[in-house]
Amino acid sequence: MALEMTGECDLAASRETVYAALNDENVLKQCIPGCEEIERLGPDELRAVVVAKVGPVKAKFKGKVTLSDREPPSRYRITGEGDGGISGFAKGGALVTLTELPEGGTRLVYEVEAQIGGKLAQLGQRLIAGTAKKNADAFFENLVKLLAPSEDAA
Repeated sequence: MALEMTGECDLAASRETVYAALNDENVLKQCIPGCEEIERLGPDELRAVVVAKVGPVKAKFKGKVTLSDREPPSRYRITGEGDGGISGFAKGGALVTLTELPEGGTRLVYEVEAQIGGKLAQLGQRLIAGTAKKNADAFFENLVKLLAPSEDAA
């Protein structure tokens, strides 16, 4: 089953700060819903373990994530493939583009393409798409909170 999704969010941080955060495994671990561990294997490769629940199916996905098409601090592509055992698999990627906002801050735009197979694919497009959208929204909400200027700094 194929899935496509796009979205955007505005962050109160510079493009350089946002780009650095999106390439930092500690930030990614805090932002990815269900992320149990993430480890850098090389400059462009990470290993991750993420627990995801889609409807009645809960699966622990283990896989690799690759960063490519890097144009700091403007864009990059993140590609991943995870195996959830008997529950199925997920693979895909996202093109992330960062632009400066005239009033300050950064607009992040993402375009996601994914393929899902196994038991997960049998759950239906609407349920999977809804869960994917919820997780993407949670990721960006977490990123916005993490990069928001702290009250103490003012």
